[in-house]
Amino acid sequence: MSLKGKAAIVTGSTSGIGHGIAEALAKEGVNVVINGFGDAAEIEKLRAALESDYGVKALYHGADVTKTEEINDMVSKATAAFGRVDILVNNAGIQFVSPVDQFPEAKWDAIIATNLSSVFHCTKAVLPGMKAAKWGRVVNIASAHGLVASPNKSAYVAAKHGVVGFTKSLALETAREGITANSICPGYVMTPLVQGQIKDQAKANNIPENEVIEKVILEPQPTKEFIEIADVAALTVYLCGDAARGITGTALSIDGGWTAK
Repeated sequence: MSLKGKAAIVTGSTSGIGHGIAEALAKEGVNVVINGFGDAAEIEKLRAALESDYGVKALYHGADVTKTEEINDMVSKATAAFGRVDILVNNAGIQFVSPVDQFPEAKWDAIIATNLSSVFHCTKAVLPGMKAAKWGRVVNIASAHGLVASPNKSAYVAAKHGVVGFTKSLALETAREGITANSICPGYVMTPLVQGQIKDQAKANNIPENEVIEKVILEPQPTKEFIEIADVAALTVYLCGDAARGITGTALSIDGGWTAK
């Protein structure tokens, strides 16, 4: 079944993986709401390009996904513009690296709010419309860290494990509603978030950035290659399509073999 004419919200889609997903959906004819922070002029260029390049309707909503009232407003405006929200991609995320006993409490709270609680709040907001339509796709961008752990990333690992668990529960609840819910668990993708980690690790350990990439960032990935944004986007599009209607409650790894070890 074609996705043309469907409507999607992709959180954290003004850059990185989220923008790649929004673009891939638009290419399939999906009207899309992009969401996130950044320079207003640059965001408008991204929004306008989705419309001009793919002939879809594209909206921008700057909802802070840690604030329920802003999420509800985003869903309300998307529904008003498109008639419904068929697809939700929960992608927004932040990171902070620190040992547990030194982890700032405010950073912990922010990561849980952005990476985990927002998934619940966004899903809750779109679910009544999906149930009414008897069709919906929820794709949650988790991480390899939703399946395995690394030191000094306790908040991120806890949040992403939570995303995987939430997705399973949601899938069971909606199994007979025409709605699927799945998690995608990428390994390291070269995004602004990862670029920031590389710089931070290089500074903290007083080593060159290329050494951080080789010996720290890509150490757990047997392929020793970054996952491509386009590959995560393509998997998302597949999960939204009719061919994937029997796939629900799964955590799909796209991690260069990381979690096979």
